[in-house]
Amino acid sequence: MFLLKKFVSFWLMPVPLSLTLLLVGLWLLSARRRPRLGRWLILGALAFLLLASNRAVSLWLIRPLETTYPAIPEFAPATALPPNLAGCQAVVVLGGGHSDSPTLSAVNQLSESAQGRLLEAYRILRALPPEARLIVCGRGGPNRPSHASVLAQAATSLGVSPHRIVRLDTPRDTEDEAAQLRELLGRDTPFALVTSAWHLPRATALMRGAGLRPVPCPANFAGKPGAPFEWLDLLCGLDGLDRSTKAIRERLGYVWSALRRKTA
Repeated sequence: MFLLKKFVSFWLMPVPLSLTLLLVGLWLLSARRRPRLGRWLILGALAFLLLASNRAVSLWLIRPLETTYPAIPEFAPATALPPNLAGCQAVVVLGGGHSDSPTLSAVNQLSESAQGRLLEAYRILRALPPEARLIVCGRGGPNRPSHASVLAQAATSLGVSPHRIVRLDTPRDTEDEAAQLRELLGRDTPFALVTSAWHLPRATALMRGAGLRPVPCPANFAGKPGAPFEWLDLLCGLDGLDRSTKAIRERLGYVWSALRRKTA
């Protein structure tokens, strides 16, 4: 089911879906079997790709996800933490990907998403009591370091004591992470859940569906909520395509999890 999910979701993303429709349309047009349908498929593919890469459209798609939970504010000196965060006994960083590049430092091997997640987790961890743990998640490829190990190494280089770090080296996806966190923390332990803001609604729903008590902590914002509108937002670009892809993937993933009753 895991591989099937990955396969189906890949072909529903804007670029693969648009290219598939475009190639089918060109084939129908060149083969003169159903040229009218071929023309409509070509136009539809180009229009869909154009809309998905438009920055304004991508912001419209991703901002509802990123504003579901408020960002954790700056921690002012001599100011108490928010009550829900103050009771957390751990900070959990969900996997965000890395490159296996031994010549780079662990921080530089992390993807942009993973870097943003780890930095926010580090900021929150510093505000919590010394006994609070940092839990990092993510597996690796065959004969390669796990993502959790790279996150742990990066956290250590930032100043986190290795004794505070717990690694979950085998989860394949967020659902696996929720299952392993339930075994590690139990159902009654509150923890700060740190992941990309656009991924947080689905991740939180999966954690709660597993009976856990997460405190949502968004990081790595793609849409920057509250940023003023600029005329450049009306243009198309790879950044817009990336945001649209994230937003579509998250919604499809949420529907898949909800249909299987894994969310709460």
